[in-house]
Amino acid sequence: MVRVIGIDPGTKSFDFCGLDDEKIILDISISTKDIIKEPELISNIVKETKANLVVGPSGFGIPITNIKDIGQRELFLMSLIKKDDRKSLLGLRTSIMRMQHNKLPVIFIPGVIHLPTIPSYRKLNKIDMGTADKLCCTALGIRDQALKYNIGYSETSFIILEMGFGYTAAVAVNNGKIVDGIGGSTGNIGYLSLGGMDSELAYLLGGFNKELVFKGGVEKFARTPEELMDNDDALNAYLEGAIKDILQLTVSVDPREILVSGRISRVEGLFEELKRRLDIAPVRRIEGFGTKTVKEAAQGAAIIANGLAGGSYSQLIETLQIKEAKGTSLDYILLPEIETLKNEYGI
Repeated sequence: MVRVIGIDPGTKSFDFCGLDDEKIILDISISTKDIIKEPELISNIVKETKANLVVGPSGFGIPITNIKDIGQRELFLMSLIKKDDRKSLLGLRTSIMRMQHNKLPVIFIPGVIHLPTIPSYRKLNKIDMGTADKLCCTALGIRDQALKYNIGYSETSFIILEMGFGYTAAVAVNNGKIVDGIGGSTGNIGYLSLGGMDSELAYLLGGFNKELVFKGGVEKFARTPEELMDNDDALNAYLEGAIKDILQLTVSVDPREILVSGRISRVEGLFEELKRRLDIAPVRRIEGFGTKTVKEAAQGAAIIANGLAGGSYSQLIETLQIKEAKGTSLDYILLPEIETLKNEYGI
């Protein structure tokens, strides 16, 4: 019996999904604000569940790393928060340090860009092709499609659209392998985030802190996600942006389906409107494990933890080639200025 936990550090909440083989043993969500106030909360949940392995909050991702080997270099690569930007820590670093102190069975996993299944030319000048939680959503999508059509993991083919509270992102899967991705900070506009920034706008702004990455989304017009359906500018900007992300990925894969996940996709009427506007492939929501509380990323993180612990999803891990992930998310930037930053953090 393999007992595991997957953690999804979302913009609005941290979700915890526990699996004992296929049985759900943990299905809870805690406000990100509460995690910031009390970083020991994550450690307490892990201890109480008595998990054999935990996939921790990995941010932008690193090749599979045990928590005992996490230092300042790894913390920077997962957060991409510079030393002088203390307001943007969001409790992540402190929580990780508490779990490390408690010697808990936690590992950290890659983001999309670290996978060898994506051709290197698609990675050029990219950092965010999908954070570690998007990799987790994709793992759940592979399981979902394989079960629905009674096919092997290596026969799955889809584009998954993650409509998160902060960001919108998309990942392409062909033959069970991730072949391309558009991260929330490189794609089109999200609910909170402006998405990829116009280079001329970046120049005009000059230096800015990490918190700006969480601003500029359609929240400006729709103060709550539910108001999206009542504002044409917000709805059209949001849905057209999501569809453009999907269509861009059709260069890399001919999808059998478009799978949809994320908090914003649950806004009444929004999924149906997205489905009406997309005609390149069938569109459906990921079914997952049928959890009552936790979202798709936490469920996918639990699947990855199970597979890495030698459980029933070991073959899914082999298909995704997660164990072969390597490098850093800064390896493909063609600007020489990035070398100064890498040297500062020992990368």
